[in-house]
Amino acid sequence: MGSLTVKKVESLIKGIPGKYADGGGLYLAVPKSGLPFWFLRYSINGKRREMTLAKCANLSLTEARAEAVMQKKQLVVEKVDPLFLKQRAKQHKMQTVDDLFVDWHKGNVKRLKHHNIPERVYRKDIAPHIGAAAPNKVVARDIQYIIESITESGRPTTANDALLYLKQLFNHGIKLDVVGANPASAFNVSDAGGVELSKDRALTLEELTQVFKVFRENRDSFARENYLACALLVTLGVRKGELTEASWQEFDLEAGIWELPKARSKSGVGLTIPLPELCLSWLEELYKRAAGSPYVFPNRRSSKNPYMGADTLNRAITKLFGHEAGKKKQPPNKMGDIKHFSVHDLRRTCRTLLAQLGVSGHVAERCLNHKLKGVEGIYNKHDYLDERREALVKLSKYLSSIIS
Repeated sequence: MGSLTVKKVESLIKGIPGKYADGGGLYLAVPKSGLPFWFLRYSINGKRREMTLAKCANLSLTEARAEAVMQKKQLVVEKVDPLFLKQRAKQHKMQTVDDLFVDWHKGNVKRLKHHNIPERVYRKDIAPHIGAAAPNKVVARDIQYIIESITESGRPTTANDALLYLKQLFNHGIKLDVVGANPASAFNVSDAGGVELSKDRALTLEELTQVFKVFRENRDSFARENYLACALLVTLGVRKGELTEASWQEFDLEAGIWELPKARSKSGVGLTIPLPELCLSWLEELYKRAAGSPYVFPNRRSSKNPYMGADTLNRAITKLFGHEAGKKKQPPNKMGDIKHFSVHDLRRTCRTLLAQLGVSGHVAERCLNHKLKGVEGIYNKHDYLDERREALVKLSKYLSSIIS
């Protein structure tokens, strides 16, 4: 039994500031300013330590004594400083999967160039299902539901990516002693999006003609901005994100130049892109449609991203093929017997068309901002700007009647 009583504690709290012992190392602290609190005084390795337990308003005398006994018992049994354990718990407090993701993603930011990709997949497809759950409460059925939901929405590649990220996320949890097992470990790609085939889809000229015709005939579901984005992608051969996230400050329309910064280039190399007259006319139209936005393709919906969403174009194209994610009643297939294609296939189509037009391989590769391979890549630092301008002008004229 300690020397303090409930009445005495109430009296001391209202009285003179100081530290009042209860016994067994438990003290009541009444500061000159701030709220009174309980703390435990103990010794470890010959050094005296003090650890705050809680405010008096949150811990009664009886509860404070019980907490002091538990902490001292931990000290005797585990021979570990309870203050160290408390500080470690505070540093690694991960009550939810969202908390675990934040800690895991810090490593991605340092390690991955495009760390925004796993974050986007997590926020959109994983967090809505398990983000608020305690990490050790997530089970295999939760993982199965997540990857099946993504696959059923017509995004098998994203399903495979999500499974990969879930495995890495919960492995990180095991490393930090947050979870004892990985609920995603038993799953493989056959449970998600399936084994991904080599991607070599390039549209023929006939297919391209039909595709842009379908785009034009379905302006109610395929916006003019989407049409112009696809036109620019197949004519310039740039990557989707490089175009849809572009800002107007990168363009000099009078000089006919687009300066793609290396920070936004997947290859990590900036590129001066010559703009054919046809592309300039499309960009001038987009500038008017942007209505003062600093971005070429501003996001028309409320979103943290001020530019076009990463899935916007692919979803719009997929809808024309008769599939709309999350809808029970699916739209009609407007593409007929054309084989499904993705936005990235337009870039591959551009490369194929350049070859068909007789453009040299090294020039075509630089048009796509690919690094030249082997010895040529080491010693040849020429950027082929004039040759690339000639090639893109030739391609734009070739595609003019199809697209415009």
